[in-house]
Amino acid sequence: MKPRITVITLGVDDLERSLKFYRDGLGLPTEGIVGEEFEHGAVAFFDLQEGLRLAIWKRKDIAHEAKVHQTPASPTEFTIGHNVGSKEEVDAVMEQANKAGATITEPAHDTFWGGYSGHFQDPDGHLWEVVWNPQWDIEA
Repeated sequence: MKPRITVITLGVDDLERSLKFYRDGLGLPTEGIVGEEFEHGAVAFFDLQEGLRLAIWKRKDIAHEAKVHQTPASPTEFTIGHNVGSKEEVDAVMEQANKAGATITEPAHDTFWGGYSGHFQDPDGHLWEVVWNPQWDIEA
């Protein structure tokens, strides 16, 4: 299998609330909610780096589409890593997320491995790590 991941879809409970968090709070570019004319079709896409999008879709609609039972959400199933170019940028993104209504679960701090990171949860409990790794060269 060649790695061709182009969309990461997050299941959400309130599509409008999540749209506002990601668009208005974090500033991610989007065309807004599309597909409302279809049962189970309302979704919003956000452009990330080239070739990758973030989607938000109602949990119940994901369960319907995938033919799986909807289970309780758990923030420990995965994290989304947002890598930045400096400690100051970690602090700035964490502050932006806080102002957008995120729950800060771990304030930004120096890590045991020499980096700097913090964690927050979006309104649906998805866990994000904002991290600066001195070993990685991140374009501004």
